[in-house]
Amino acid sequence: MSKHHHNAPLPDTVLRVKALESLLIEKGLVDPEALDELIDTYETKVGPRNGAAVVARAWCDDNYKQRLLTDASAAIGELGFSGRQGEDMVVLENTPDVHNMVVCTLCSCYPWPVLGLPPVWYKSAPYRARAVIEPRAVLAEFGVTLDDDVEIRVWDSTAEIRYLVLPMRPTGSDDLDEHALSGLVTRDSMIGVGLPQAPVQQNR
Repeated sequence: MSKHHHNAPLPDTVLRVKALESLLIEKGLVDPEALDELIDTYETKVGPRNGAAVVARAWCDDNYKQRLLTDASAAIGELGFSGRQGEDMVVLENTPDVHNMVVCTLCSCYPWPVLGLPPVWYKSAPYRARAVIEPRAVLAEFGVTLDDDVEIRVWDSTAEIRYLVLPMRPTGSDDLDEHALSGLVTRDSMIGVGLPQAPVQQNR
């Protein structure tokens, strides 16, 4: 699976969605402005900004981090983030020795309250198959190269449990406050196929 497959939408799926959307709008069953607002809410407001806030809080507050790792649903709820597709959450902490990566091999279970809408590549058959079989190769295609001695753990989401990766805090971010730190957190880093941005990149 190349980078192209990760970023490019599935043409047939896109065409079907557009056709259905046009039909619903034409028949007056859907307000286009309301639809745009709903999509924007899930893509930019509900998540992944919510997840970034959770990660940043964990980076700043050790007590919160422990609550998050012990009972993720309750700790995430403390920040006001809850709802369908996010009732039973588990947070996986990346360390210098272990890198976690999330997939849903059967469908596309995804924690909407903290990550918003799932990206197209997450739902694609190639990612769902290869993430389990050759995770290191898939990570490399996303631009993440790990040392050979780093263990990669792949977690399979289900209808009952959804996962959020707690990435390692970037080097050189010690002086940043919680708000600035949340700006370093990427959606992909919370799925485990990316890393947080470096402080220098954020301040450009």
